[in-house]
Amino acid sequence: MSSASDTDRLLAEQLLRLTRRLHRIQKRHMEPLGITPAQSRLLRLVSHYEGEQPPRMADLAARLEVVPRAVTTLVDGLEAAECVRRAPDPANRRVVRIELTETGRATLRRLRNARTDAAEEILAPLTADQREVLGGLLDALSDAPAERHC
Repeated sequence: MSSASDTDRLLAEQLLRLTRRLHRIQKRHMEPLGITPAQSRLLRLVSHYEGEQPPRMADLAARLEVVPRAVTTLVDGLEAAECVRRAPDPANRRVVRIELTETGRATLRRLRNARTDAAEEILAPLTADQREVLGGLLDALSDAPAERHC
């Protein structure tokens, strides 16, 4: 009989393998769009500000938990693809805000479809009942309070 720690180790390994597989499949589905997973994440984040004041680079860096330079690189790539644009803040011309463009909105729609296709590929072996159970388990894990480390 295996111990709880053996079970936890096995589950951790299974989760890591699944995460790597999910990333590979999502990347394959996104590749034709010319958008990296990191750019996709930034584009989704900028879209959450629609209807509000567009985010500053510092806002994006904080939300993504990355250094500002990383956001600059991502924005540069998305700006070159005409998915976002830099706009001066009307209240403070030194502040740059990042706005989603029509091309960016269209790219987001294609990205959502690619993510859905990737999810369908991952979930294909599961029955509807198994998918429902998995959804409940993932909700429980996603909503669990984060552990605090010193």
